[in-house]
Amino acid sequence: MRGRTFLSIGAEIALGHHEKWNGTGYPRGLKGKDIPLSARIVAVADVFDALTSKRPYKEAWPRQEAIDWIKARTDIDFDPEIVSAFLSVVEG
Repeated sequence: MRGRTFLSIGAEIALGHHEKWNGTGYPRGLKGKDIPLSARIVAVADVFDALTSKRPYKEAWPRQEAIDWIKARTDIDFDPEIVSAFLSVVEG
């Protein structure tokens, strides 16, 4: 069996970070713990970054609004354990 490498983990993240905890994501429609852990972690970080960063097509959201949105999407988009760990960092 081949070991995990930075490249294989990167591929796992790239392929899986748009999957949703409830199975409605893409590209494979994975659900829950079938989504690789690395992708579940990056999904939360990626959304937080996207919401709180100014983009050419939108203004940055206030930090607390982004946190509240992520909380509201727990068990829908995001793994509750990952959100809990995220909140322990961003909320202290």
